[in-house]
Amino acid sequence: MPSLLVAMLSIFLFAQLGLVPETVIEDSLLPQIYAVLVIPLLFHMGSLIPLRTMLKQWRSVLIALSGMLTAVLALAAIVIPLFSFQHFVAGAGPLSGGIVATGLTTDGLTAAGVASAIVVLPALVLMMQSLPAMPLTNFLLRRYAMNLRDSGELANLAARAENEEQSSRKKLITFPASLAENNLFMLFCVLVGGSIATLLAVPTRVPASILGLVLGIASTAIGLTPERAMERSNSFGIAMAGVVAIVMAPLVTASMSDVIAALLPMVIILVVGGFGITAGGFIATKLLRWKPQLGMSVALTAMYGFPADYLLTNEVARSVGRDEMERDQLKDAMLPAMLVGGFTSVSAGSVVIASVLVSFL
Repeated sequence: MPSLLVAMLSIFLFAQLGLVPETVIEDSLLPQIYAVLVIPLLFHMGSLIPLRTMLKQWRSVLIALSGMLTAVLALAAIVIPLFSFQHFVAGAGPLSGGIVATGLTTDGLTAAGVASAIVVLPALVLMMQSLPAMPLTNFLLRRYAMNLRDSGELANLAARAENEEQSSRKKLITFPASLAENNLFMLFCVLVGGSIATLLAVPTRVPASILGLVLGIASTAIGLTPERAMERSNSFGIAMAGVVAIVMAPLVTASMSDVIAALLPMVIILVVGGFGITAGGFIATKLLRWKPQLGMSVALTAMYGFPADYLLTNEVARSVGRDEMERDQLKDAMLPAMLVGGFTSVSAGSVVIASVLVSFL
């Protein structure tokens, strides 16, 4: 069971039982940390996957985008007539992404002053979306891995990968090791990038979250920002704590009636959105002439993201591979596509979707 699900259910139950005050999130000062670090955090997320890796896995990017866009269109066609535009916004961002998109959506709904039964919806979708998606991904990946192993294609893929020249391109800008490995300098780069995105948001009228993500990708590609900068500077945890606090805040103040009122929209969002992601991934996979089992698994990463995509792939490779070499070959055949798919949907695409939809509230 995902730890985030346990944490969010626990805070809701503790609040209902009166074991924590309704002001616990505000008293923690984590919302203020979120306000300062959310754009730098999105800038950092642009540094997670090197641009050359994304370009090499372009099929994974297109499949993940196809799944997300199909899900958003399906939700718009069904959820808006059944409930409201606010319900659609509350479900679309979190369903096609992870906790950062949920934080952006929750923050936007709260600022727009929508009903509390809708504000609690993103957190409920985030809690429950991985439960149907992870077993389905496990089933699809296992079938793909067994087909690779039994058809002899795995050995061909491994041989081709060995023969490929791994040319690592030098970046345009290279900092000396004394700066590149300095925690404060890495954090400084991220904060400057987030500040530039915030400043550019006013004249360009593009959401700062989208600008932060794009600037992060570009800055890392040319070497201005170290890869995985916030993690390496030991500041990622506090930034994520602020995001978790924003997502949890509606659960602390929500009444049981609010949660019950949000259950039916949540179920419909999960069913319609899950079908849209799977169908969109399947169609794109067929058009790109990829294996459907792998393509649909890549699309489903939108519903759980990292680290679940990494853990699921490792588990399948470990259980299907008959020896250590075969396990490594299976992991090499599946993991890059799964990681890039998860980044495209959870880290990048969902942020864009959530930012755009929230701007219409």
